[in-house]
Amino acid sequence: MTQKPTLRQLKYLCALADERHFGKAATRCHVTQSTLSAGIQELEKCLGVALIERGGKNVLLTTAGQAITHRSRHILLEVEALAEEAASALAPFRRPIRLGVIPTIAPFLLPSALAALRKDHSGFQLLIREDLSGRLVQLLFNGELDVLLMALPYPAGNVTTHHLFDDPFLVAHPTGHALSERKELQTHHLKGHDLLLLEQGHCLRDQALEACKLQSTTASLSFEATSLHTLVPMVANGIGITLLPKMAIDQGILAGIDNVEVRPFSGQRVARSIDLLWRKHSPRQAEYRLLGNYLAPMSRVIDG
Repeated sequence: MTQKPTLRQLKYLCALADERHFGKAATRCHVTQSTLSAGIQELEKCLGVALIERGGKNVLLTTAGQAITHRSRHILLEVEALAEEAASALAPFRRPIRLGVIPTIAPFLLPSALAALRKDHSGFQLLIREDLSGRLVQLLFNGELDVLLMALPYPAGNVTTHHLFDDPFLVAHPTGHALSERKELQTHHLKGHDLLLLEQGHCLRDQALEACKLQSTTASLSFEATSLHTLVPMVANGIGITLLPKMAIDQGILAGIDNVEVRPFSGQRVARSIDLLWRKHSPRQAEYRLLGNYLAPMSRVIDG
């Protein structure tokens, strides 16, 4: 074999293995579908083996394709670690950081924190990808993201977790709702009420249920939304109650909304944990912890 596989070809293969679709894989790699397809064909020619099964509706990897994809992921991660090793020798924030963040954190935490970061490090590039937790974890282990800003608990092995602060849940209900008659609000008081939550796939949904010791099978889930900004007007119109993270309330998610009361739980710590996550043994972990220092001071507002 005179010609060797390129890193770009291995990246195309891994993207195709994840997406199972040429168009989606090409979009993820920021190339045209024809470019990605040609890259896969060149890789197959280079290795002398078929990597995908052609002719069907879905993209399927051959046995050899599965094995080579697995090894390709390790190669790409090692190359990424090599670049991180070099970057760790530089002064902090001299090389871009690719940050993944979930939608229930990004608009409420990042604007103020990034303003302070830009003031201190004007030339620093923070490349932000907003997506759901499962997708972000996959991108982290594919080497396409460096660090994640997420809410825990969420299953993610082989990572280093750096705790920033706790973000309490508060109950939002319509003015005059039956819950407003209770002087002390406990999590079990939510049972039997119409509970509005984010749709499946949002970790906030599961974290809210877990924090309140509720299950989707016992809670009355009358509506599922794609964002917190959708849930609030539903509460204002008397459709049900919901659980809001305090960071969203502090950043004005209820601004201009009437007929909504927000109450904390009495004598209970009902919260999600806000953390940074990165691949274990990353050479840039000192830099990621420094990034966390710009995010953690917000806890004075959230916990205060």
